[in-house]
Amino acid sequence: MSDTRQREWLFYLDDMIDFAGKVLAYTEGLDQADFVASSLTYDATLRNLELIGEAATHIPDEVRDEHPEIPWRMIIATRNRLIHGYLGIDDDTLWSIIQDDVPRLLSQLKALKDEVQSWNPADS
Repeated sequence: MSDTRQREWLFYLDDMIDFAGKVLAYTEGLDQADFVASSLTYDATLRNLELIGEAATHIPDEVRDEHPEIPWRMIIATRNRLIHGYLGIDDDTLWSIIQDDVPRLLSQLKALKDEVQSWNPADS
């Protein structure tokens, strides 16, 4: 992969890390009822989940193939479901994603970034 192409997808990886961090920051200290009751927090969190999925679409297939521990297809599918969820989104499922999946994903994305930086220490 060319250095330019690698730098480009790394921006998306950084974005995914940033968006996941926002999801966790926005919901820190809340329970599901408080989260659902706060339309501003709910909407901001939902938007960042959508953005995680959008950024994931820009990660090259070869990177996704090399890192099957990251559920790329599920991330993108979740984005699509959130974007097109005209009839509503199941709050229990959404809360489960926030509580269980996002912390794990954030850890996996940071590990991927650390791995890539170990290949290219000058890019750190």
